[in-house]
Amino acid sequence: MNETGMRNPDCGIEACGLKTTGVVRYNLQAAALYEEAIRRGEARLSAHGALVAETGQHTGRSAKDKFVVRDAATEGAVWWDNNKPMAPEHFAALHADFLAHAADRDLFVQDLAGGADPENSLPVRVVTEYAWHSLFIRNLLLRPEVEALASFMPRMTIIDLPSFRADPARHGCRTDTVIAVDLTRMIVLIGGTSYAGEMKKSVFTALNYLLPARGVMPMHCSANVGPDGNAAVFFGLSGTGKTTLSADPSRTLLGDDEHGWGETGLFNFEGGCYAKTINLSQEAEPEIFATTRRFGTIMENVVLDAHGMPDFSDNRLTENTRCAYPLHFIPNASDTGRSGQPKNIIMLTADAFGVLPPIAKLTPAQAMYHFLSGYTAKVAGTEKGVTEPEATFSTCFGAPFMPRHPSEYGNLLRDLIARHGVDCWLVNTGWTGGAYGTGSRMPIRVTRGLLNAALSGALNSAEFRTDPNFGFSVPVDVPGIDAGLLDPRSTWADKAAYDAQARRLVEMFIDSFAKFETHVDASVLAAAPGRAEAAE
Repeated sequence: MNETGMRNPDCGIEACGLKTTGVVRYNLQAAALYEEAIRRGEARLSAHGALVAETGQHTGRSAKDKFVVRDAATEGAVWWDNNKPMAPEHFAALHADFLAHAADRDLFVQDLAGGADPENSLPVRVVTEYAWHSLFIRNLLLRPEVEALASFMPRMTIIDLPSFRADPARHGCRTDTVIAVDLTRMIVLIGGTSYAGEMKKSVFTALNYLLPARGVMPMHCSANVGPDGNAAVFFGLSGTGKTTLSADPSRTLLGDDEHGWGETGLFNFEGGCYAKTINLSQEAEPEIFATTRRFGTIMENVVLDAHGMPDFSDNRLTENTRCAYPLHFIPNASDTGRSGQPKNIIMLTADAFGVLPPIAKLTPAQAMYHFLSGYTAKVAGTEKGVTEPEATFSTCFGAPFMPRHPSEYGNLLRDLIARHGVDCWLVNTGWTGGAYGTGSRMPIRVTRGLLNAALSGALNSAEFRTDPNFGFSVPVDVPGIDAGLLDPRSTWADKAAYDAQARRLVEMFIDSFAKFETHVDASVLAAAPGRAEAAE
């Protein structure tokens, strides 16, 4: 084969069965990948030097097309209610067809790692047919030192071929798009989609499978550290603000999406950030905005004007516009991706029903309840067919990436919270003064002010009231914050409408949690929201 670039001479792509008459380029850096992506017509330059790519019909993850191989090793370990099984023989046929499809193509290879903790790091080889995909995953995962490439040995291999079309009858999948994960052999096959996020989430899925057996908690979260070493974890689904809120100039950023929590503390799984850019502004999010004007950043599905300037308010391609950049593009990013034990856990939700307070303190049992619930809400216009607020319960704030049963992750979290005396908070970045369409989005300055009070310890001495619907503790007064905002019922013009909306949301929580009731103890069951009438 015609091969270029640095690699372990004893570990080429033939180690995973690949051969090609095309050119194989190993571990190219940003400049070379820019040249290849532009030369091949895969992407173009913005006015400020970022690489801009469009992903076609798939502008987000294809969750319904993701499969996990069901074999003797995974049969009893994987939560099959949440993960679609693929028979080993179907995966074998798919793998063979992937190798055949790649046999006449140029390929790009990156040797990387998931996990900043050396004891829990997963070496990953990613083979792509697109140059911009190679740069994307190079930005997002951890990059070994150049001298380490000569001895690099992967424990996981991802092959990403967007031009491949799966055959449901032959491969046991749903459509011609497929993401197939073999957790026994640690091979991932991605075909029929150009959405780059599938690669990074495949690594997350693998770490979510491997780490709990070592007593390490894998988390879909961002994390940062204060000047005094006060680390904080931010759980949250897409759109709740975990990337925005963790990019705090007064705190050191560990990472914006995926972390582990073990004996020595927190560690980032990644070496980059994958931030949403819809309606991004320099005023509200200066650190993220600045990355969109740097060479090396990839912008996904961002519309450019005739002068190459991005229009972050333009959603004609998708609401899910993104930028992917190395972590060091954020000025206050951690050099190591590691910290000590966290002192605070923040669970973020964007409540489009306008019911939840902007912040509430949770007991350990309530924290486990809300972690297993993983609540947020979609709003009209963000997805096809969504015309009014729609509750979303994604267990562990990341159900699509959780191979094991949620109770395994929930028990790990509960034990770690107890062992390290962590304070837990529920923060609503959604609506106040009414539901979506009537009320308004919680001002980001209010959320930041409340977070600062929680992380500094100032809230621990505040006066709290007990929320009559959810039972958690809500501060009555916080310096610098309008006290009216702390009581969501008082912000509604129609109090009876608030009470009805609150009862409706409580019922949604109860119905969603029913599937976990046999997997949790009495204290967590007692932490469920009640059906009490709202306060007079």
